This record gives sequence, C-alpha cells and structure tokens, in this order.
Amino acid sequence: MSGQANSIKAVVLALGANFAIFLAKLAAAVITGSGAMLAESIHSLADCGNQLLLLLGMRQAQKPPSDEYPLGWGRALYFWSFVVALLLFAVGGLFSIYEGVHKLAHPEPLRWPWLALAVLLFGILMESISMRGCLHEVNRARGEQSLWRWFRETRSSELLVVFGEDLAALLGLCLAALAIGATLLTGNLWFDALGTIAIGVLLVAVAAALANEVKALLIGQGVEPRRREELLAFLRNRPEVAEVLNLITLQMGPDVMVAVKARMQRSPDDLSLIEAINTVEREMKAQFAEIRWSFFEPDVAD
Repeated sequence: MSGQANSIKAVVLALGANFAIFLAKLAAAVITGSGAMLAESIHSLADCGNQLLLLLGMRQAQKPPSDEYPLGWGRALYFWSFVVALLLFAVGGLFSIYEGVHKLAHPEPLRWPWLALAVLLFGILMESISMRGCLHEVNRARGEQSLWRWFRETRSSELLVVFGEDLAALLGLCLAALAIGATLLTGNLWFDALGTIAIGVLLVAVAAALANEVKALLIGQGVEPRRREELLAFLRNRPEVAEVLNLITLQMGPDVMVAVKARMQRSPDDLSLIEAINTVEREMKAQFAEIRWSFFEPDVAD
C-alpha cells in the first residue's frame, strides 16, 4: 500500500544540500578554472532557486477556494513545477553546453584539480543524502509500483521535480569527476570540455522528461490509475449504488475533484435518495481524504 509522502521535507532537504554544494563548487571553480566545475556550480545555484519556486508553489496551492477560483489554487503547483523544468533546461542544461563548447574553442589549464575532485566528492556526499531523503518519500508514495511507473503516473509534481533534480545532480557530479580525473591523468583539456557538454545534455534530457510529465498535469489529468480503480471499487461495493455509469476525476494539486454519475438502488421517496447519496459522498471522502469536491448525479443511463 502507498502512503502520503512529505514533499516539503524532500524539497527543504534538497535546498539545504544544493546551497552547500553551490558554495563549495563555486570556490573550487574559481580556483581551478574548471569548466565542468563552473557548470556544476551554476547547476546547483539554479537548483536552489528551483526549490524556492517549488516551496512558493506549495504555499500557493494551500490558498482557499473563492468565487474567482472555485476549485482553489492547487494547480498553481503544476505551473511552478513546469517553470522549474524550463529553468533546469535553460539555466542548467543550455549554459553547460555553451560553457563546454567555449572550453573546446578556448581551452584553459586546470588549477588545483585535486581541490576540484575533493569538492565533487563532497557534493556527491551531500546529494546522496538529499537523494536518500527524496527516495524515502518517493517509496512511501509509490508503494509496490516500480520507480519508472511512479515517475510516469505520479500526480505529485513537486516530488517528481526534486527526484529528477537530485538524479541529474548525482549523475552530473559523477560526470564532472570523471572529466577532471581524465584531464588530470592525460593532460588533455578536451576531457574537461566534453564533460561539461555531457552534463548539459544530461540536464536537458532530464528537464525535457520532467516538463513532459508536468505538462500532462497542467492540461488536466485525473487521479492515478490505481487510485481511480480503488475509487471505482468503493462505489461499486456501496449498497446504495446499483451501477456506476461514469466517473470523472481531476487532480488539483494535493486535492481532487470527483464527479459521479450512478444508477441508485430504488428509494421510497426523494428524501431517501438524497440521504443515500449524501451517505455515499460522506463515506467516500472519509476513505479518500484527498477528495475535496464531489458532485454526484443519480441517473438511469450515461
């Protein structure tokens, strides 16, 4: 069974780790002149800004409904998650590719390469801590799903983005370490430049995958398929419901809207029918705590 992940914990942990890594990388990039290290420092700084945007989105998502926004602000979280994916693409990926191409055209010798490697090892340690915390929350949310299926089906955009950023950061740090290590062993500065380009390509790929998933949420996805099946099973097993004719769900950030059309069991009068519908809705919201709005229509056909 899946549980409720603590997305705020994962975001704050990633923010703290990335800020510490940014300071260490920037200092090492200035001293060593490594393009790969500079790319990694910019990536970490962008990640800090990204996590602040995610926290902003999570805060906005808690705004109450109003006449102007009758279904609340939950989907604001998807907007900011999409912005983060774009920033990861532009600030992280494209800048790294540009820096790598520049280093190919104008190679510069590395200074204090061992310091750069030490900082990268520190970064790998910090990112591993952040990734471990993120995976803990992901595992709570995904239950028995595979990690890939969770990535494709999750409706928690903020946790999805943190996971993608942490994964890209870890792989990027490893690429940077390999690039500097190869440069140190061979004396060929092209390894540093090629490592910088590889980091950029990695970030662009991760950003594109994140943007594709968040785009679906912006358009208007329903709840996760497994959650929809659980909801259908609940409705079909209710004694008040004879047949579920249609079920529409809409994920609104942390909240869900549900519209049900069902053929109800025979009732002696209209008041009994209304009471039966109210009972189903009350029990449905008790079992599925994420449901904030429900619309129930009794009918004989869809």
